[in-house]
Amino acid sequence: MFYEVIPIQQFRKSGGILTYSSDKKLTPGQIVEIPLGKKSTYGIVYQSVKSVDFPTKPITRTLYSTPLPAHIIKSIFWLSDYYLSPLPVVAKMFLPLGIGKNRRKKPISTSTDASSKTASNKLSVTQNSISIPLNNAQKTALNNLWDNPNSTRLLHGVTGSGKTNIYLKMASSVLKQGKSVVLLVPEIALTSQLVQIHEKVFSKKVVLLHSRQTEAERHQIWELVLNSNSPQVIIGPRSALLLPIKNPGLIIIDEAHESSYFQENNPRYSSLRLASYMANYLKIPCIYGTATPLISDYYLASSKSAVIPLSEKAKKTATEPKFHIIDLCDKTCFSKNRYFSNALLDNISQNLTDHHQTLIFHNRRGSANLTLCDNCGWQALCPNCFLPLTLHADDYKLVCHTCGASQKVPSSCPECGHIDIHHKGFGTKLLEAELKRLFPKARVVRFDADNVKGDTLDAKFTEVKSGEYDIIIGTQTIAKGLDLPLLATVGVVQADAGLSLPDYSSEERTFHLLTQVIGRVGRGHLAAADVFIQTYQPNHPAIKAAIASDYVAFYNYALSNRRKGHFPPFYYIAKLSVTYKTEATSIKYIKLYQNTLRKNPHLVVSQPTPAFHERASTGYTWQIVLRSTSRKQLLSALKSLPANSKLHFTIDPPSLL
Repeated sequence: MFYEVIPIQQFRKSGGILTYSSDKKLTPGQIVEIPLGKKSTYGIVYQSVKSVDFPTKPITRTLYSTPLPAHIIKSIFWLSDYYLSPLPVVAKMFLPLGIGKNRRKKPISTSTDASSKTASNKLSVTQNSISIPLNNAQKTALNNLWDNPNSTRLLHGVTGSGKTNIYLKMASSVLKQGKSVVLLVPEIALTSQLVQIHEKVFSKKVVLLHSRQTEAERHQIWELVLNSNSPQVIIGPRSALLLPIKNPGLIIIDEAHESSYFQENNPRYSSLRLASYMANYLKIPCIYGTATPLISDYYLASSKSAVIPLSEKAKKTATEPKFHIIDLCDKTCFSKNRYFSNALLDNISQNLTDHHQTLIFHNRRGSANLTLCDNCGWQALCPNCFLPLTLHADDYKLVCHTCGASQKVPSSCPECGHIDIHHKGFGTKLLEAELKRLFPKARVVRFDADNVKGDTLDAKFTEVKSGEYDIIIGTQTIAKGLDLPLLATVGVVQADAGLSLPDYSSEERTFHLLTQVIGRVGRGHLAAADVFIQTYQPNHPAIKAAIASDYVAFYNYALSNRRKGHFPPFYYIAKLSVTYKTEATSIKYIKLYQNTLRKNPHLVVSQPTPAFHERASTGYTWQIVLRSTSRKQLLSALKSLPANSKLHFTIDPPSLL
């Protein structure tokens, strides 16, 4: 018997399928060990073939008797075709690392340790029943979602509208049908409350994936899912969608606007697009849940009448916060401190008296993001990435936030020997130090990517929620998913920090972040709430729309700009780049590609530009951007390019940085 097998190791530039022989009858989807050249690798059986007219090698062994589900095999081929990624590269992504290793079987916890900490006081859970209350707006949204279950729907729910209870209701119905649920979250640490509520409601049916699990633990979870015949609730990041779930009945993507749902390394793909494909193939519902949909998703959903609005706050006691717009150009507002306005400091003082909490948001970690010599202009740059190093004053070292390299802070300039070394800019560590100095009796805590195990928001969530900390500082870690009953104030230190980035989606990201962090207050716990927005651009449409909670206003503004700039959703785009040791060589080759592609009448080709991170240890990267109103024509143009290991492209990139 002969079988076509998808290897997980690329054996030629184009990848593909290989044919092997076997004395045993195999089923499509089974994972096997196969010889490849002088070595061996693993592969997925695609289909049997009656006969071949060329010599074949025998399959070495079968790893699992249970085959991968049909929708997984279909998804491998779809991803390869849709994003022009070699089949072996895509197939490898669906299998756990170290799949051929003999693991020592250990008891594993497939849920978090935090499940018993807290959930929702409004949920009534007993051994045999689940009571999930819905208001009229939630009931209407739920009915609309079930009206057309075999499609992708966008659940556009404002912050605090109770999307979680709708997820729970739908998941409960699907589990009763004997089918499994996939709930994608951008990051467990950002959505700990959502995870905990599902764990309380569905108990041992929850299987959780997260970044703290080891390779062996992830392998065991993969095997558990492969061999399970019971319905489960799979919760995790985009990799949860790749698990071999036998009978999926519902896919939910929470915070569907998050950039983490796009995989930046090969194979580059969007989890949202993959989820929609899977749901369409399986004829099951796929729900994009978000308060701030991506412009392209909202445009597409609107054209298909697939937007399900949820504009009413879940709690009747919810109050609109009072907004204070502070112009950073007006220095009279900052006579007490250069980072915090007088009004914000007074508010923090009042919160401390009232035993209420304050949340300070700034999406930049560290203490200072630029170290330079005032005498000669020398800058401290990463030796690998050639990007400015960030000062971390607590450890007194300079750290690269791209590659992680670190070095001591110089006492004098390495170029001219001058001792005037200055640190410019600020991050969350500096803000933490300032607030501890200004309010020495306050209990201050910081959450960002520099937290070590035990100091993360997930680990300290119960303490934060119960009010053991007065001032909470952080990056986007604290902007999403938090529902704190004692939180009275949100302060955004520099609201326009991301607007100056040279990217078509920078305004969209700023609007998303501001909307999310503003939504942490006014959730019905306290009688009043305040939001302080410090900005150099108080009249920018993205900032004004976020303050007004007016998604439609921002959507119309951004859509107009996208139409003028030939960006999605009106054009399909691809970012094409080359990296060579010298800048001259990179420019030479990117111009060759530009000239070749310009001959295609279906493409709009940009001028060559240096990449946002142009210089690295691997060389210099230059890029061009391709646009087309036809995705088919865009893919055809990319397929026509000659193979080159120095050439890389990303199709449908969420960012051009």
